[in-house]
Parts: sequence; structure tokens; C-alpha cells
Amino acid sequence: MSSSPCVPETAGPAPWASQAALSRGRRRPEPPAPTRNDFQRDRDRIIHSSAFRRLVYKTQVFINHEGDLFRTRLTHSLEVAQLGRSIARSLRLDEDLVETIALAHDLGHTPFGHAGQDALDECMAPWGGFEHNLQSLRVVDRLEQRYPEWDGLNLCFETREGILKRCPVPLATAMEQQEPGGVGRRFLDGTQPSLEAQLTNLADEIAYNAHDLDDGVRSGLITLEQARAVPLVDRHCQEALEAHPGLAAMPPRRLLAETIRRMLSAQVYDVIGASQAALGAAQPADAWAARQCRGLIGFSDAMRHDSAALKRFLFAALYRHPQVNDSTARARRIVADLFAAYMADPALLPPEFRREADVARGVADYIAGMTDRYARREHQRLTGQQLFLEGA
Repeated sequence: MSSSPCVPETAGPAPWASQAALSRGRRRPEPPAPTRNDFQRDRDRIIHSSAFRRLVYKTQVFINHEGDLFRTRLTHSLEVAQLGRSIARSLRLDEDLVETIALAHDLGHTPFGHAGQDALDECMAPWGGFEHNLQSLRVVDRLEQRYPEWDGLNLCFETREGILKRCPVPLATAMEQQEPGGVGRRFLDGTQPSLEAQLTNLADEIAYNAHDLDDGVRSGLITLEQARAVPLVDRHCQEALEAHPGLAAMPPRRLLAETIRRMLSAQVYDVIGASQAALGAAQPADAWAARQCRGLIGFSDAMRHDSAALKRFLFAALYRHPQVNDSTARARRIVADLFAAYMADPALLPPEFRREADVARGVADYIAGMTDRYARREHQRLTGQQLFLEGA
């Protein structure tokens, strides 16, 4: 198994780590909490949000009713948070900020995973499209309604910036006009997000590659033998068999679990080692200086190549599998039908989503907030059609 990189014993955060005490603050000033720093407070607000609870019934790859053991957006977010905190601890970055961004990064995801997002994006094309990272920011800035003084969760700049993974220049320009120097600025001036945000993005990639492989094999749509065509999988599967010869005679589930465990460890150690080297060479003076540098958090070249190969395999063998394609087509139809129904009669929307000045965006907000099962049931109620059988 790959050896772990050297972890510095120096106590305290690295000079280039984000610090809650130096946060750029909230859009609406609030007095500090007596027992929590600002990043911890953001995390708690996210965990208690309605959008976070709905993630338990939102798809990762498989539609929610297809099995109780497959990943959902909630379990995926928890796995990203765990991986992110582990890496942040070794790099002496702010663990609380990493965890907070990880727990929030999928809050804006539609029902039915990427199928739902793609369908809603097509529906919203005449009104600026739909993208789940932008929607996640919209959720925490506006759609959550928990406080008497404001809409949204009023999160710190650093949390909001980390949630906004990508943003087209025209929209970033509009955001900059509304919030000068805000979360849209970096898409215009070419600077980077915090190191913690970059780390969370990479932890997200590590988690979904490994765990989509796990779910894919568990589902029976792909096999471990097929996946061994990918060097990263084959290498760690072979290491597992050599370290534990008895695995070959055990149920295949154990070999898969040990292979994925080793893959995860190898990728985590690789990120730590490569990032330590890059940070040690660059020596940014502080967190803001680190934003002027590229490539400080990432894989080694070899691991980046291996990770890309795994992603290509999953795309071809799992995400484009005929059974997944069939579910995807049904899911896209549900989203498109719901959008058409609400646009034709906005009175069908709950009152808080009826916006005379922007009907389409209100419809998109409502659909994006649905869980898989609620979208299925609402579609059946409005159309009389049952595209997915419960428990099928």
C-alpha cells in the first residue's frame, strides 16, 4: 500500500490557511457567536437548513427508489467532508471551512442528479439556463427562509465563495455590479478561491469517482473485473490480493471494499504530498497571497492521469449504461413535464415561488428543491402518468 507523506508536527494553521478570525465577513453584519467561530457557525446553519435535509432523497447516480444502499447527495456530501477534513488536517488548512463548503456544495442540485440538471438547464435556456453550483449559492443567499431579518443563511464570504465552483463571465459581471468585490470577482480577475475551496473540489472528485465505482459494482451494472482495465483500480486490487490472499475465496464485496479503501488512501496521500511540495516551493505569505498562485492544491501528474482514466471508464461503462440511460430519459421527462405544467399555470406553485417578474426562475427554484420521490409523485399528480414504479 502507498506510504503516507510526512505530516508536519508544527502546531497551528499554516500561514496560508484561511482563518475565521480574518474572514471578510457576512453581507449583513452579525455579532459573533459566544462558542463558535464564523466558519463553524456557517456549518451549523447549513446542517439545520431545509435544503440539506432534502439531500437524503436526492440522487447521486441511481434514482432514489432503486436501492437503499446507494449513495445519495447527503451521503456523498458527508464523504466529501470526511475526506476534505483529513487532507486539510495534514496540510494545516482550516478544517471547519473545508467541512462547511463540502456540506453545502450540492445544496442546489436538482432531483435525479445530472439528468435533472441537464433537463432543467434546457428548459431554462431562454432565461439564462440552470447550473447547480450557482443554484447552491442561490439557496444559501436567498431561498432558505429561516430568519426574520433576511432571506438566506447570511454565510461568510469564504463559504459562499467556496460554494460557487464555476460562473460564466457575463453572470460574474452582473454579480460584481450587485456585490462589488464579492464572490463573482475572481471569475473576472483570474485569482483563485481559498485553498480550502480548492481542496474541497478535489475531495469531491475523489469521493464520487471511488463511490460511483462502488455503487456501480454493487448494482451489477459493472464488474470489478471490468474496472480492472483502469490502472488505478487494477493496481490496488492486485495489492489487496497480495496482502490478503484469502480475499480471492471470500465474497467479492470484500475485495471491492479493500480495493476502494486503498484507492482512496493512495489519492489522499498523493494530494497531501503534491500539495505540500507546491506550497513549500511557493511559500505564500498568507491566505490572500495563495489566491494569486495556481496549482498549489492538486494531484501529482501521475495520479491526475490515473484519476482521469477512472473518470473516463465510469462515464462509458456506468453513466452511459443502457439501464442508467433508461432512468435518465424518464427523469428528464419528469423535469421537463413539471416545468411545462408550472409555466402554463403558475398558480400550481406554492406562494413563495410565484414571482410575476421572473416566473421561470421561480419554477426552476421549486423544481430544483424537489427530492426524487416528490418530483415523481408531483409529476404523477399533474399528468396522471407513473414513469417510475415505487420500489421497482
